[in-house]
Amino acid sequence: MSYLNATNDLYKEAALTPDVGLCCTTNPIWELPGLKIPKIMQEMNYGCGSTVNARDLTNEPKMLYVGVGGGMELLQFAYFNRNKGGVVGVDVVDEMLEASRKNFIEAEKLNPWFKSEFVDLQKGDALNLNVADNSIDVAAQNCLFNIFKAEDLKRAIAEMYRVLKPHGKLVMSDPTCEQEMNEELRNDDRLRALCLSGSLPIAEYVKALTDAGFGTIEIRARKPYRILNPEAYPTDELIYIESIEVAAIKDPMPADGPCIFTGKAAIYYGEDNHFDDKLGHILLKNQPLAICDKTAGALAALGRDDIFISESTYHYDGGGCC
Repeated sequence: MSYLNATNDLYKEAALTPDVGLCCTTNPIWELPGLKIPKIMQEMNYGCGSTVNARDLTNEPKMLYVGVGGGMELLQFAYFNRNKGGVVGVDVVDEMLEASRKNFIEAEKLNPWFKSEFVDLQKGDALNLNVADNSIDVAAQNCLFNIFKAEDLKRAIAEMYRVLKPHGKLVMSDPTCEQEMNEELRNDDRLRALCLSGSLPIAEYVKALTDAGFGTIEIRARKPYRILNPEAYPTDELIYIESIEVAAIKDPMPADGPCIFTGKAAIYYGEDNHFDDKLGHILLKNQPLAICDKTAGALAALGRDDIFISESTYHYDGGGCC
């Protein structure tokens, strides 16, 4: 059985019999005025974080969500676009699509503003999306791309890049792991289906996005997620897995390379009221400025003793140098 078949079987089972412990989401359920999440959707929240951020969702964006789960994030996205087909949900598992349809009926009972027609559910494959080029403002996936092996991951990211409008955003939540895994663990199809054995180091994860052409990468959160222990998994040591939340933006690729935000900031504390590097970065005295890693390196290379550059916090919420 291939790892993709194992994934389909796993989520078919999870659609037919909700499995609260399948994933361990690291985010609270969004609390928004007038939004109520049905209990069944919470039980089928098979993600490792959240892809919903209000600052991405202004002006009724056209949205695409791949890997629908129980429909919870689709409902949350529909909160920001209450038009027929304003959100497109794609899944390859028939049973998961049907479960979402049923869950939307429950959501309509709890949310007077919501109509199931706001979400266009489609049978589809993340590797071959039936979506027009340059038609989506915000695309998202949660704990899905991490199951893909290298070539399939490349194809899935390329598909998302293709359907996004210029400056559109791909918002993702996936497990990552900096530790080496043994061959047995790496090749376990069921663990890959659970997004565990396929976990990439952050640097490789980001490189896959920039190789596809995304010019700006925002690492918005990095949180503890799972431990794989020898008693339960084919490993001789504890394997620590994190959940990472990332937005990849379809900006033009800068000539000097992508802007990657990992939560660094620069603070100027010299004698003048500001510092201007003549490259578009103005630091007001004692006012932190969020900077990408590229700008952090350029400022550090100046060798000044009146500019402080923080370490990466792996938390970024907008603004800054680029």
